Amino acid sequence: MDKTYFIYIIASKRNGTLYVGMTNNLERRITEHKEQINKSFSSKYNISRLVWYEEFDTAISAIEKEKQIKKWKREWKINLIEKDNPNWKNLYYLF
Repeated sequence: MDKTYFIYIIASKRNGTLYVGMTNNLERRITEHKEQINKSFSSKYNISRLVWYEEFDTAISAIEKEKQIKKWKREWKINLIEKDNPNWKNLYYLF
């Protein structure tokens, strides 16, 4: 069975607080952020707007990329988002 893994960035608003995560079910995970199911960083800062994501074929490659992005400067993360999503549209509604 083929699985797809996702790295994603959610934001509180344009240029707001950012959160980088990884999942194998993007729609479910973003819903969890939106509904604040877990008391976590994202619920504390009301972060649930999906502004960027990338698909991977293996969990290992997704985890490596997630770790890499988490170490990036904020400016680099913003540039990554704005490269594909310059208006910071909520991509959750594409699912």
